[in-house]
Amino acid sequence: MPTELTAEQAAARLNPEDTLGIPLGPGQPPAFLRALGEREDWTDLRVYGALLAVLTELFTRPGVHYLSGFFGPLERALLGAGADIGFTPADFRRFGPLLERQAPRVMTTVATPPDADGWCSLSLHAGGTIGELRRAGADPDRLLVVEVSDAYPRTHGLGESSRRAGAERPGKTFRHALHVDEIDVLVHSTDAPLELPGGDAEPTDADKAIAKYAVERIPSGATLQTGIGSIPNQIATLLAEGDGRDYGLHSEMFTDGCMKLHRAGKISNAGKGQYDGVSVTTFAFGSADLYQWLDDNADVAFLPVEVVNSPEVIGANDDMISINGALAIDVHGQVVADTINGKQFSGIGGAEDFVAGAGLQLSDRSLICLPATYEKDGELQSRIVPSFGPGAVITTPRHHVDMIVTEYGVAELEGKTVRERGEALAAIAHPRFRDELLAAAARA
Repeated sequence: MPTELTAEQAAARLNPEDTLGIPLGPGQPPAFLRALGEREDWTDLRVYGALLAVLTELFTRPGVHYLSGFFGPLERALLGAGADIGFTPADFRRFGPLLERQAPRVMTTVATPPDADGWCSLSLHAGGTIGELRRAGADPDRLLVVEVSDAYPRTHGLGESSRRAGAERPGKTFRHALHVDEIDVLVHSTDAPLELPGGDAEPTDADKAIAKYAVERIPSGATLQTGIGSIPNQIATLLAEGDGRDYGLHSEMFTDGCMKLHRAGKISNAGKGQYDGVSVTTFAFGSADLYQWLDDNADVAFLPVEVVNSPEVIGANDDMISINGALAIDVHGQVVADTINGKQFSGIGGAEDFVAGAGLQLSDRSLICLPATYEKDGELQSRIVPSFGPGAVITTPRHHVDMIVTEYGVAELEGKTVRERGEALAAIAHPRFRDELLAAAARA
């Protein structure tokens, strides 16, 4: 049985020189991380994680080094304030093997309080930490700290309950929970998960046009992957209001848009080819309404990221349509999605896995959506460029790219020559930049 401690007492169990592993985003334990931030005696604490979702002083303290696999707003703010943060280039499904290699002495997560059988649901995050959480709990020389709160939804994996029809299939059982007997330290809190703002933000005209073009490429019965943001939310809105039906969901991130499709009766998850009958995800991030809807909802299965983001699993879904964003693209079709002028902005995440996975079957398609322009110092700039400058970091190579969508239309790049790619991209760029892009396509 675990030792029950306050967050402060649990934080005292770490040494001034230590290693700590934390999950991505909504899996991070708020009270415990805040308590760690109250300590000022760190000499060399190395923290491995991604996409901070907890406000804590920990990462402003001298002697604390944070290695992140994905930058969010909090990482960017901390970097601006001079915090010691490094970026580890890796896609999401490599987080598990990397964490196993780093083998932090202390592992932590947030979960729900134990049920009658002693199982603590891992709630909003399966991700790449479940293996290392269990290894830490089983190792007497390591420490597993689990913060439990009733404010987090109890969610399910696959094969945990006979209530879910077909869930007991051999080889497809994933327990999305830790048992109290695996846990060293249990911390009780009343904290609620961070809510993402902007779910109800009014889409721009460009967002609406991009979503309209994207939806035209999504047939009834398609299996969908979509992310967060105004464009994916508008795509979900149009699908929810449209005539399409019988969609499946196989998406790294479960969002308010995914919930909207469920509520509209558009999701059947029938005949996907992979994990029929349930929407598959590895973490959820969104509104309080989403978290309440997910509570004890057996229609959504949280699986480890190495399963959800496996290109082979993605490609085995029938009529897989992946929908992702980008920051810029050149006439060759190279995509930059996580850096700005070579400076880290976000992370690779699972975008490349879903682009690559959707390219393994002729019936599958990948949509990369972005507005054609942005403003810099009051000047209109094109996101479709002749070429990238020195120091640019490519997220998705040109040979994986299928369709690019802007408010001016859709460029289908797969199977086209370099010149044809440039011409197709010029046609969906802002008119002011088309001649320059056509000239670059001719040179290419």
